[in-house]
Amino acid sequence: MRFFCLLALTVGLFSGALAQQTKPAGLTYPVTGYVRDARTGRPIQGVNIVVLNVSKGYVTAKDGYFIVTLPPGEYVLKFTHVGYRPTLDTISLQKLLLREIKMQDDAKDLEEVVVTSETPDRNVRKVEIGVSQLTIRSIRRIPPLLGEIDVVRSLLLLPGVTTVGEGAPGFNVRGGSADQNLILFDDAPVFNSSHLMGFFSVFNPDVVRDVTLNRGGIAAAYGGRASSVLDVKIREPDADKWGINGGIGIISSRLGVEGPIIKNKLSFLAAARGSFNDFLFKLAPPNLRGTKANFYDLTAKLKYQPSEQHTFTLTGYVSTDVFKLASDSLSGQEINASSTQFNYQTANSVLRWNYFVNKQINVATSVILSRYRADLSAPDSANAFQLKSGVWHRQIKSDLTYTPSETHQWQAGLSVIDYLIQPNTRTVGPFSNVLPVDLPRERAYELAAYVQDEWKVNTDVSVLAGLRYSTLLNRGPATVRTYRENAPREDETVVSVREHNRGIYHSMGGLEPRLAVRWSLGEGKSVKAGYSRLRQYIQQITNTTAALPTSRWHLSDIYTKPTIADQWSLGYFRNTPNNAIEASAEVYYKTITNAIDYRDGAELQLAPIVETQIVQGRGQAYGFEGLLRKNKGYWTGFASYTYARTFLIMDSPYTEERVNNGRAYPANYDKPHTLNVLATYRPTTWFSMSLNFTYSTGRPTTQPYARARINGVYVPIYLNRNQQRIPDYHRLDFSMTFEQNPLLKKRNQSSWVFAIYNVYAHKNAYSIFYRLNNRADKDAYKLSIFGTTFPSLTYNFKF
Repeated sequence: MRFFCLLALTVGLFSGALAQQTKPAGLTYPVTGYVRDARTGRPIQGVNIVVLNVSKGYVTAKDGYFIVTLPPGEYVLKFTHVGYRPTLDTISLQKLLLREIKMQDDAKDLEEVVVTSETPDRNVRKVEIGVSQLTIRSIRRIPPLLGEIDVVRSLLLLPGVTTVGEGAPGFNVRGGSADQNLILFDDAPVFNSSHLMGFFSVFNPDVVRDVTLNRGGIAAAYGGRASSVLDVKIREPDADKWGINGGIGIISSRLGVEGPIIKNKLSFLAAARGSFNDFLFKLAPPNLRGTKANFYDLTAKLKYQPSEQHTFTLTGYVSTDVFKLASDSLSGQEINASSTQFNYQTANSVLRWNYFVNKQINVATSVILSRYRADLSAPDSANAFQLKSGVWHRQIKSDLTYTPSETHQWQAGLSVIDYLIQPNTRTVGPFSNVLPVDLPRERAYELAAYVQDEWKVNTDVSVLAGLRYSTLLNRGPATVRTYRENAPREDETVVSVREHNRGIYHSMGGLEPRLAVRWSLGEGKSVKAGYSRLRQYIQQITNTTAALPTSRWHLSDIYTKPTIADQWSLGYFRNTPNNAIEASAEVYYKTITNAIDYRDGAELQLAPIVETQIVQGRGQAYGFEGLLRKNKGYWTGFASYTYARTFLIMDSPYTEERVNNGRAYPANYDKPHTLNVLATYRPTTWFSMSLNFTYSTGRPTTQPYARARINGVYVPIYLNRNQQRIPDYHRLDFSMTFEQNPLLKKRNQSSWVFAIYNVYAHKNAYSIFYRLNNRADKDAYKLSIFGTTFPSLTYNFKF
């Protein structure tokens, strides 16, 4: 707690000192504020601002923010952007002005940008490499699964993003495991991004403003994960009028409300989504009638703006999932349970204070609380048990933005995270034969500081350079073993055990440089290069391809070193003269230090000492990502292709700590080829049709090399890991959207979405399993999650 107090005191003194600065000399005043979409509240980046009769031009920056500095007087500002109607704002400038500009969609313009909300040529002009942005408007054009619009599933269409299979939780980016993605929901980390064991994401589409995936050029402000950053932003509440929106679907239904409590000063947003489908399983075959699969989530945001300089927001999120198989056990424990029930919950809250000191300096301070808890239980009286685990994340951070001129924008920040991990605790019923287990908690502080500058060297060259330092401080109470030298880490090689009751007993850390360079080759053409180093101190330990919600989280410590990823990227970007066609090609190479995998025969879930069950080595990932996009016309869409490889090497002087005899082997998520094609046809303002096709190489799997018969029982024999693959994956989706004609200008709005998932009912294999018997030709079976066509119909409304 002393770290929180120290950081809060530092931020307070620093902000107070800035507040004492005098106003800039001269008879000029700034007009500053944000430009937003009038319907969704989403900030619009790249809006052109012209001061009429003065011949001065400006462009909105990130989050729609702008500053226009002028002498006192009367002015008219004109705001223009592709897809929006021009907006005029008349001002009387006698002091600092804070404005909020809302731009209306041009409903008659059907030439919309499908994938990104960026300005038409920002993919060429921006400095960052490997950064993609999706708006909720573009996500709604993607054919949904069972009528549910999904934020995470939409990411799978982007180059460099894959998944191990349908229904798998999480996603993989550029050779990283699912836990190597930092997922932020309005700055709060999300440790499980899926509902219903991976079928849907936890993000309610009605509250999402936009989604940004940083897979290559990751800014110095982000850290803690070794692969990517997914930044999901909640839109701002409507401060002008009240409204209700929602939707009714086969799987889930949604309802939201927003509006001003005090007009233009205090506003509120709340949205709920729920899925209660147990009644559907009563119509299923007898072996599925006891199945449970439902979830709910609630998102709320309160915004308070007492003055032009201060803005406070309070965001809250809570979700709960219940999943139970009627006649199967997925507990992963050596317990003969007839059924398994999963319960897992996420609860986040963020209090943010944005202090606009002056036209050059802005300070944003946030207090973040995030909690993830998982509960696994079996009801059998003789074998009843309940397995609980959880992650608690408490953080305070402050970020300073300083813009001294048009050529430089400096950013700096501090962050303190307090981690508490409950690996697993197993409790039992009064008549249960199962033994209770209580694993020791893990505690640590993660401290970080960074500085970054975006420097526009000239009209052709821009540089984004940053440096981050992070460190992890393990703290007690904790038990630390000492192992015999020149011996593997096993229970038999322990020579001493030491108890650390309190205080810091171990630390580790280092620098994380970041660099991105853009070089313009002319109008609509640029080359970009980037380098980044990322450190990850918290890992999800699992010996399954797709981690279950109850998979174990583990902090780096004396024996588990942090994973370090060094990535180099190079890309070429080209747009046609009218930005109707965009094309890009990127290559990357990544080295992974201290990569983690499990030992052969590892028991991870209830292992009291996790370092005896895992191994660490090195890895490499490399690939090519190509994107071709059409932005204008009745037909719009894109095609993306990814070639990606990921190999791990777990070599050790000791046989017990080797994987694949120390030779390189593909990672579980290694899928060399991925192709995605999305096409949208919109002939009118009220109708659109979308087609989505996806193809990917099958993921690696380990098949038995032979089998042995011991006491009449067949036992499989495995030799090398991940040397075979499941069949390739391919699927076609289709959707039609019927909207209310926006030209009618009605307050109440509605739409119908009809979708077909897996149009030609291809039975894609999720995995291959084996039943050992006397018929060798019948040993292997393929498991398909969605082996048939799934139609859906959803009704959406807003008034």
